[in-house]
Amino acid sequence: MATLAPSVQQTGTGLPRWLALAHWNVSRALIVTRREVLDMFRDWRIVAPTIVLTVIFPYIANWGAGRMLSFVERFGASLIGDRLIPFLLMVVGFFPISFSLIIALETFVGEKERRSLEPLLATPLTNTQLYIGKTLSSTIPPLMGSLLGVTVYLVGVYRNLEWVPSATLLLQIILLNLIQALVMVAAAVVVSSQTTSVRAANLLASFIIIPMAFLIQAEALIMFWANYTVLWLIIVGLVVVMILLVRMGIRIFNREELIGGEIDELNLLGALRQWLALTLARHGEGPRRSAWQWYRQEVLAVVGRMWSAMGVLSLAMVVAYFIGLRYADVYRIPTELFRTEDWFARFQLTMEQAGLTNLRGVLWVLSQNTRVLAVASLLAVFSFGVLAIMLLMVPLGLVGYLNAHILIAGMDPMLAWAALFPHGMIEIPAALLAGAAAVRLGATVISPPPGKTVGEAWMEALADATRLWFAAVLPLLLVAAVAEIYVTPWLVGLVAGGR
Repeated sequence: MATLAPSVQQTGTGLPRWLALAHWNVSRALIVTRREVLDMFRDWRIVAPTIVLTVIFPYIANWGAGRMLSFVERFGASLIGDRLIPFLLMVVGFFPISFSLIIALETFVGEKERRSLEPLLATPLTNTQLYIGKTLSSTIPPLMGSLLGVTVYLVGVYRNLEWVPSATLLLQIILLNLIQALVMVAAAVVVSSQTTSVRAANLLASFIIIPMAFLIQAEALIMFWANYTVLWLIIVGLVVVMILLVRMGIRIFNREELIGGEIDELNLLGALRQWLALTLARHGEGPRRSAWQWYRQEVLAVVGRMWSAMGVLSLAMVVAYFIGLRYADVYRIPTELFRTEDWFARFQLTMEQAGLTNLRGVLWVLSQNTRVLAVASLLAVFSFGVLAIMLLMVPLGLVGYLNAHILIAGMDPMLAWAALFPHGMIEIPAALLAGAAAVRLGATVISPPPGKTVGEAWMEALADATRLWFAAVLPLLLVAAVAEIYVTPWLVGLVAGGR
């Protein structure tokens, strides 16, 4: 940062230092962007197919929309045709954007194979400037193609069907295409900078294509449902993902490793041994530790490093509880279901029929809770920890929803606490520990500790999470399952009628 200060101070713009620094970084990054974009436009093998496909595809979509509209109108289903036109507008805009993934995958590793990367890395540009320049160069040409395709489609559909989109819908489509392009490019640049061959980068691209395909399917449902407000939520979510990917790319980009890496080696046995050694946390040097010393240093210390993640998760759970309370007023359950005189007898009968009154019930509850937390941990790896938080918010939202209905029905509020407190006071800390470990596992990819690679930091986070699971989470879940089967029903019966 010290080398940047003189250049920033010499700008003489009078801007704040952070703004002048950002302007300086972007201006130098655009040098790389101009170089890359001009090289692309000089290559007719890239430009010609892109323009031809971009222009022809809107005509095909336009022709298909007209035929579909004529067909459904025969059966009085014109609404389907009306919903199809905005959907095809989105598809036409996304089609050229998909080219950005191919371009971005070759940004670093492609130049490395062509031996044109070393002169670029030898320039005085910083890692951040190189990364931003490559990202913009991979986004601008496909985005221009997307705007061209949308224009051709709108002109054709207006001439044939006299259909004009609303300004809001058109803005949403353009923003979706832009943000989706940036997300794919940011992810692809990360892949390109961390692999040593174009073949490996193309194989890893499936981790980008599959989630984006699911997103397009979700957007298709929204377009046919015509609930365009949800598109704003998708745009906001994509912006957050883009920021995380850009931060991760800048943080892990290292030009020395990019030049030095020759081959991607996959050593599963070595990785398994490393994970096992880190999980057991046995240090050869130093005096031998007792079981309590090991637990305090290797388990409680991990908990101490996760206070921030636990705080975020706790806040999310509290918010979920109040969301459940709010939706109890929107989606009402008939109060007769709560006021039935023999509800406790039916509750006991249901527990017996489900086998939740003995050791089998304990094992079922334990497996159910373990499975949910394990799925949350797995989803955290692919979502930077976000999906783990969302999944753990669901139970608290349901609790708030049911508690509100108990109060609406005029029942004793102590029943709700009796049904939740015995096992909930143990399950919630276990969920916080597992959820915080999952969030840390996902967030490590974005921001690895200084001096460590992403692989090293992620392996340490995985070992900490595994150790925490076996030493704290699973024991707590077992105790909670016993309390849920044997203590909670007894306490509910005691509050319900003194039984």
